[in-house]
Amino acid sequence: MGIGTAIIPRHAAQQMAKRVISEAELRDVLERPESVRPVREGRVVVQAMRGNYLLRVFVDVDREPAEVVTAYRTSKIEKYRSQA
Repeated sequence: MGIGTAIIPRHAAQQMAKRVISEAELRDVLERPESVRPVREGRVVVQAMRGNYLLRVFVDVDREPAEVVTAYRTSKIEKYRSQA
């Protein structure tokens, strides 16, 4: 499951630009996550605190290389940290 080397398709890159998330910031979360949780078969959410926000990155891991689906920041930290 090579999450750290996941590719960033055009759609995900556009969403990151719209949300002002740099590739360096995204790669940092992929390489040093606080948690990795399954969303459904073949997809995980990788998340870590960055500043006052939780950065969440959705990655399809059922392919090689893994592929970033989308990423966003949220201030609803407890909501997403408490989800099992």
